Amino acid sequence: MLIRQHFFITVVVLFLLSGGAVLSQPIISSLTEESNEQLDSNHTMSYTDALIYGLVEGVTEFLPISSTGHLVVVSEFLSSKEGNQEALNAYLIVIQAGAIMAVALLYRKDVWSMILGLLGMDPRGKRLAMHVIIAFIPAAILGPLLDDKIEKFLFGLLPIAVALFIGAIFMHWAERRKKTKDAGIMVEHGRTLDDLTLPQSLFIGFMQCVAMCPGTSRSMMTIVGGYLVGLQRKKAAEFSFLLGLVTLSAAAGYKILTKWEVMEEYLSIGPIFFGCLVAGISAALSVFWLVGYLSRRGLGIFVWYRIVLSLVLFTIYFNSHS
Repeated sequence: MLIRQHFFITVVVLFLLSGGAVLSQPIISSLTEESNEQLDSNHTMSYTDALIYGLVEGVTEFLPISSTGHLVVVSEFLSSKEGNQEALNAYLIVIQAGAIMAVALLYRKDVWSMILGLLGMDPRGKRLAMHVIIAFIPAAILGPLLDDKIEKFLFGLLPIAVALFIGAIFMHWAERRKKTKDAGIMVEHGRTLDDLTLPQSLFIGFMQCVAMCPGTSRSMMTIVGGYLVGLQRKKAAEFSFLLGLVTLSAAAGYKILTKWEVMEEYLSIGPIFFGCLVAGISAALSVFWLVGYLSRRGLGIFVWYRIVLSLVLFTIYFNSHS
């Protein structure tokens, strides 16, 4: 089983990296050149680029491997014109809108329950909504304050590689801690969402703030946060998804409000929405798979994936600067 996992990790790492580096060379270059002919001279993102971004975002958004980190890495390899980096960085946040819609549809019962709860018509939904809101508050405060600095200093291969590696070590510790607490049996021990307290939700919210650094993974920090307050694996993932629904909506909305003009100028409307659509479809499949996998296996395979990917990125970075 261990050999198959290592093989899977290697294939996925090579695919996600070469998806930008190799595919964007002779195979995709012809496609991007053809589609770019349909864009005006300022627009630099083709439908092929949007397809790649959408697939990477959707597959990685709710896995504990950092979607933003993967998107930044892929953007390093896809062709772009000088001057549109601000627009592209903004789009790497806005494309999360597709993943948001996937979660809203998959967890529509919980979402509807929370809406009814906020209207005073569903006590359980109100309680869940309050926990999600409390967990969101730290990011709502710190996000706008740190956004520009994070985009300026941490959107690069080296910071992402460091965050991936450190996050893998932290995730490995959390998984071992939970296995020990569960006596090594991969079953549904622990609290459900009904057992959460407001301080525990706030703690998960502060854990989420750490993931503002690309490469850390919002899903990883919130799932591990759920582990640390005693949630079942499945319930930790579900709370992570619901919190992500609010957090990603706010982040995408903030970027749309502040960066829409520059995105429209450099990226073109069609590819922007196409990438979001692809992200939504692939995110739905990713979420569906992850919930079942965590309940059976835990986070172990993602630890190895992050370590392998971080080593690949370290190699690429230092080779390019040698």
